[in-house]
Amino acid sequence: MAYYFVYGFLYILSLLPLRILYILSDGIYGLLYYIIGYRRKIVMNNLLLAFPEKTTAERKKIEKQFYKNFVDNFIETLKLISGGASFAAKHFTADGALMQEQYHKGARCQFHLGHNFNWEMANIAVSAVTSYEMLMVYMPLKSKLFDRILLKMRSSSGNKMLPATDMKNAMMPYRSEKYLLALVADQAPGDLSKAYWLNFFGRPTPFIRGPETGARVGNLSVLFAQIYKVKRGHYQLEYELCTENPAELPNGEITRRYVRYLEKTIRQHPEMWLWSHRRWKIEWKEEYRKQWIGD
Repeated sequence: MAYYFVYGFLYILSLLPLRILYILSDGIYGLLYYIIGYRRKIVMNNLLLAFPEKTTAERKKIEKQFYKNFVDNFIETLKLISGGASFAAKHFTADGALMQEQYHKGARCQFHLGHNFNWEMANIAVSAVTSYEMLMVYMPLKSKLFDRILLKMRSSSGNKMLPATDMKNAMMPYRSEKYLLALVADQAPGDLSKAYWLNFFGRPTPFIRGPETGARVGNLSVLFAQIYKVKRGHYQLEYELCTENPAELPNGEITRRYVRYLEKTIRQHPEMWLWSHRRWKIEWKEEYRKQWIGD
């Protein structure tokens, strides 16, 4: 009963014109940034660690734009509840040529993305420009109610949603299919014994091995992608081919290339990355030396 009530309320709210929803977004931004101060210390500390060469004023400008994008991300996700694929198609642009090239070669593909806004819109929009069956990896929410609502929205374009907590079993029905698997590859690892370590913005940082391991085992073509904002409410996907033969590369090479790509794209559009998580909370220890893959 609670699901239908909450979903119904959000659906009705999502029917409001986008210009009205952006007024709501501006109000929430002011509340979060100036009054509540949601994670501002974490954001500013991350920006200081990543961009020590920038002035305080420059970092402050990135911080404010990040919070505006952060709130817009949720408002635009709300709009997707009623707008679905048609809304995403009008507000998100992606060139499917490289994906189609891989498809016609008979390759299975894996997309490595970062936490760049608006990833929810990308999830729906990209499926319209490729012949691949889209498999999207997601982290289940603790709230079963909101997890159910998000799953309904995320699968509205026909994409198959795979929980990151049970990837082995979730992949079984598709192991013989030609698919494009999209996953966020800038996650901090839960198990440090299985992490790769390398410099990220000049600091030793652990990255999960799962994306590289899966690509190597399945010998999937690997694509690196970023999202940037053209203007408010309009996004562009850019991506490139990393390798068509991951199994032939040395261990750690795909992760190394991805981290260099990720850092480059964040430097290009720093306001688009999710700075509110503590990416450098884990301190480097010499005991991780065997897991080091950096230069």
